[in-house]
Amino acid sequence: MNSLGKLTLFYDGACPLCQAEILFLSRRNQADLLEFVDIHSDRFDPQKVGVSCEAALAAMYGQLANGTLIQGVAVFSEAYRRANLPLLAWIFSRKVLQPLLQVGYRFFAKNRHTISSLLGPSALYLVKMTSSKRAS
Repeated sequence: MNSLGKLTLFYDGACPLCQAEILFLSRRNQADLLEFVDIHSDRFDPQKVGVSCEAALAAMYGQLANGTLIQGVAVFSEAYRRANLPLLAWIFSRKVLQPLLQVGYRFFAKNRHTISSLLGPSALYLVKMTSSKRAS
């Protein structure tokens, strides 16, 4: 039995790169340890979660099964562990890489719509294509 509890990811459904990442993770969610909530949907309740929509747009947030909120790069490490992507989980959890990953993530979060408009459609297409080829 897997000792990891469920992780809820709060993501920006208006961001194509974010959509691609969520689609990628959802296809790897065989153990059903990940849940995905678009912060623009009725399923996102800022009062219940304890994170405003503005804060959720500024940084990636996740909530562990015990209610603990995590944010930024730590969310990706936990998500990749649950999606059975040990190499990515290991990379994102390295203390020595944290400063660089945090700076990179803050830059991405602040500029995600510009970056996403350039890279998002292609990333989303690739994730969809690789997923459909595996299903065939």
